[in-house]
Amino acid sequence: MSDHNIELTLSSAEALVLFEWLASAHDAESLTADEAERRVLWDLESQLETRVVEVFDPDYLEEVAQAKRVVLAS
Repeated sequence: MSDHNIELTLSSAEALVLFEWLASAHDAESLTADEAERRVLWDLESQLETRVVEVFDPDYLEEVAQAKRVVLAS
């Protein structure tokens, strides 16, 4: 297997929804993933956390709800 980077493009709404899901999955015991899968998901969560500015917004949950509406409308 060759080891090269793959770049993905997400809208800010998609990134926020994905970050919220990853953060929720990280805390949930119900996520069925092996150790390598969990590592990749946590690394992705960490990368998103440094880029998704809404994480620090006092209205974070409303921002997530709005992002979900935007994603569903597109």
